[in-house]
Amino acid sequence: MDNLFRHIDLYCERTGPEYWSEPINALSNLAFVAAGLWFLLKFRREGRDGWTEALAWMVIAVGVGSWLFHTHANGLTIWGDIIPIAFFTLNYILYAIRRYLRLAWPAAIAVFVGYLVVIGAITASIPDSLREASNGSTGYLPAWAALVVFGAAAAMKGNRAGWYVLAAAALMALSLFFRAVDPVVCDAFPLGTHFLWHIFNGVMLAVLLAGADRHGTPVYKP
Repeated sequence: MDNLFRHIDLYCERTGPEYWSEPINALSNLAFVAAGLWFLLKFRREGRDGWTEALAWMVIAVGVGSWLFHTHANGLTIWGDIIPIAFFTLNYILYAIRRYLRLAWPAAIAVFVGYLVVIGAITASIPDSLREASNGSTGYLPAWAALVVFGAAAAMKGNRAGWYVLAAAALMALSLFFRAVDPVVCDAFPLGTHFLWHIFNGVMLAVLLAGADRHGTPVYKP
C-alpha cells in the first residue's frame, strides 16, 4: 500500500513532492480536455452514435488522468495517467479497423487481435537501453505504429479518414520527440519539454476525433 502513495519524480519540471511542482505539465493537459469537450459537444449536436461520442469522453479522461499524475505524482495516480491512454488507444484502433477499413465484426476483431499480438512481441523485444534512452517513449510504439499501419491501409482503400490518421501519426512522432528529450534538456532548460508532449498530443487526438467526425459512419455488417 505504501508503494501506491510513494512520490514519483519522472519529469524535468518537477522540483519536489508538492502538489504544484509541475504547473506547466499539469496545465498543458487542458489541451486534451479542450479537444475532448469540443468534439463531445459537436458529436452531440450532430447526433453521432455512442461509440464516436465515447471517444471524446476518453480524450477528456486522458487529460484528467494526466492532470492527477502531474499534480500528485505517485504510484496510484500514475495508473490514472496510463489507463485512459491505453483505453483510448485500444478503442480507436478497433474503431479505425471497423469504421475506416469497413470490416465486418469477425474480421475486425481478428485483425485487431493479430495486430496487438505482433506489435506486442515487437515492443517486448526492444532493448532496455533503448527504453531508457527514449525516456520510456518506446512504450508508445503500439499506438504510433497503429496510426501508421491503419492510416495507410484506410488511405489506400480510398477512405479519406486515412489521411487524418496519418497526420495524427506525424504529430505523435513530434510529440514523442519532446517526451524523449525532456530529461536531456533539464540542465539547459529546467522547465523541460514534457508539456509539449501534452500539447501536440492534444492536437493529435483532436485530429483523430475530426477523422471520426467526418468519416466514422457506422458499418451495418454482421
